[in-house]
Amino acid sequence: MGQLIDLRAEDGFVSEAYLAQPKLKPRAAIVILPEIFGVNKHIRAVADGFAMAGFLAIVPDTFARLKTGVELGYTPEDIAQGRSLKNQAEALPAPGVLAEVQAAVAHADQAAGGLVGIVGYCWGGLLTWRAAGQIQGLSAAVSYYGGGMTLPDERARQAVCPVLAHFGNQDPIIPMDTVEAFRQAQPQVQVEVYDADHGFNCDHRGSYNAPAADLALERTLAFFIRHLGD
Repeated sequence: MGQLIDLRAEDGFVSEAYLAQPKLKPRAAIVILPEIFGVNKHIRAVADGFAMAGFLAIVPDTFARLKTGVELGYTPEDIAQGRSLKNQAEALPAPGVLAEVQAAVAHADQAAGGLVGIVGYCWGGLLTWRAAGQIQGLSAAVSYYGGGMTLPDERARQAVCPVLAHFGNQDPIIPMDTVEAFRQAQPQVQVEVYDADHGFNCDHRGSYNAPAADLALERTLAFFIRHLGD
């Protein structure tokens, strides 16, 4: 369904992004930020799903400044490689990978001619939380199990657009006491908790939880329709 396009950041850096177009005029646009596994088959399917729901969907390559064409699976070796790339990306000088996120938002705004939302998973969920306070042109943000976003430095950030955050109460990476601390620090954020593990939305992983994924998607689409327009 989708195609690869070029994105040019403000500093002139060019990277590829995956773009999925709806059959009819887009109701709005959504930028999708992937996990540490790159723009892989799963995340392209996520983009295609949002396109089928009527949104223009674009996935920037958040590893492009380090390595292009990253497309990992979910083996222990893939996880180790993804974590290494993520750590390198986090060490980039500001704005780091958010430069590609801003470029994706700008492209989505121009291509769809409407409001732009953002959704991210795992590391992409953390980047989504940061983007909600730093990226221009966003009207709504949805984070799925954003690793690190419930820790003190991150939960002190202030979003400038409405935010929905999904967490799993069986997630060993994001302890529930930190989720509750995030909820207390960010009362304006819609926090939803599921009986699920980390990565519950990904049907390529053993932690996939269909009921949680379906309910989270239902809430996500309703949230985007409410804030981006029907």
